[in-house]
Amino acid sequence: MSKQLHHFINGAPVAGTSGRFGEVFNPATGELAARVPLAGTAEIDVVVAAARGAAAAWAEMTPLARARVLFQFRDLVNAHLDELAGLVTAEHGKTLADAKGSITRGLEVVEFACGIPHLMKGEFSESVGSGIDSWSLRQPVGVCAGITPFNFPAMVPMWMFPVALACGNTFILKPSEKDPSTGLRLAELLVEAGLPAGVFNVVNGDAEAVNALLEHRDVDAVSFVGSTPVAEHIYRSAAAHGKRVQALGGAKNHLVVMPDADLDQAADALVGAAYGSAGERCMAVSVGVAVGPVADQLVDRLERRIRKLKVGPGTDPDADMGPLVNRAHLDRVIGYIDRGVAEGAHLVVDGRDITLQGYEDGFFLGASLFDHVTPEMRIYTDEIFGPVLGLVRAPDFDSAVALVNGHEYGNGVAIFTRDGDTARAFVNRVQIGMVGINVPIPVPMAFHSFGGWKRSLFGDLHMHGADGVRFYTRLKTVTSRWPEGVRSNPEFVIPTMN
Repeated sequence: MSKQLHHFINGAPVAGTSGRFGEVFNPATGELAARVPLAGTAEIDVVVAAARGAAAAWAEMTPLARARVLFQFRDLVNAHLDELAGLVTAEHGKTLADAKGSITRGLEVVEFACGIPHLMKGEFSESVGSGIDSWSLRQPVGVCAGITPFNFPAMVPMWMFPVALACGNTFILKPSEKDPSTGLRLAELLVEAGLPAGVFNVVNGDAEAVNALLEHRDVDAVSFVGSTPVAEHIYRSAAAHGKRVQALGGAKNHLVVMPDADLDQAADALVGAAYGSAGERCMAVSVGVAVGPVADQLVDRLERRIRKLKVGPGTDPDADMGPLVNRAHLDRVIGYIDRGVAEGAHLVVDGRDITLQGYEDGFFLGASLFDHVTPEMRIYTDEIFGPVLGLVRAPDFDSAVALVNGHEYGNGVAIFTRDGDTARAFVNRVQIGMVGINVPIPVPMAFHSFGGWKRSLFGDLHMHGADGVRFYTRLKTVTSRWPEGVRSNPEFVIPTMN
């Protein structure tokens, strides 16, 4: 029998009251694993009230005290790493090794946020006028909401809430209803780490809950990661209701292979970046760009590697990729492969007919490779979000750059080359937010910021790093003059900052 999940509000589990539920599946078996309550407007009012009620006291705590809670949380996540990875794999389907890696990338942001006393420092100018000093400081925004996708149920929330909490905000997480258990467990660990009730809350839901958060007058900022159509809606609606917004959208990430590249290295990079996590990554490489005469050699290397990939349940330690998240998404990706064939692309490797003994009802799809893809094809223009790699042939470097820049998405890109001048020119000319040189998935470390250009980002500020601190704080500038006078109040104990 499937279990019934809950919300997490004001430091405790809370049952749903809307009467509406979503279904959570085990992607490897296709079985219904849990029912998750879908919040309505009344429940959003409750969770926002809890966050608003906790905001003042949390903001008044010293940055050091807040950081110490995050230090404890970091230790707890490390201690429960296997458990958390198991939750990710059970509901998303990715391999346990990949799930652990994603949680580690989330922990990097927690570690970054532990340094918040330094990161929130302002600037000081002495004597801007006669006897007048001026300085700036950063203060919390207030109640922040994070709306996160199914593909990284631990990492993406952990790219948001550690910085928000460290800066003194309270936070409401609305995880994907497809795999909500990880977010609920993180909430429990935060309470165990010493976070006061109401500072971090989890509310499950669908579009009704999202729209209620976007429109609620007591929500001050919204962070989102997901598809571009939804990101644009989030940005427009939240901004129209006076909120600060960062909305990260879709991607069509290219990997450009120059004639001088190490083709074995490039092929390994393409296979790992295209098919890791079954392609369900916003930074997955879904387009290979073969420049000049290397296309046939590259396709041969890719085909040989792809046919050796092992597809299996995420708990199989030998599996290279697991299933897709649910039946609807599996059918969507298969539809794109069908469309690519109909559009005239050459299907070199077909992953549609895969069957796993004992997992016949699972949401499995093998790796697929298209050659001779052209820019007008839907398999090129659209974000497929599955294990499908398309190869485009470009005659020269300039054509490759124009191809990348011509796409509406601008999330990530990579170039493989041995030539430093080519790499430098590529970095300078490409209109993409994150660039890799011989690095296929150029996800920045926590102390830099994550985000794309063009229709991959709506809003001015990227995620985590310095931009994360700027997003989750408001700048205040003070100008001060004091009357002359002497005040004596000797103290004989060394001052502390607690």
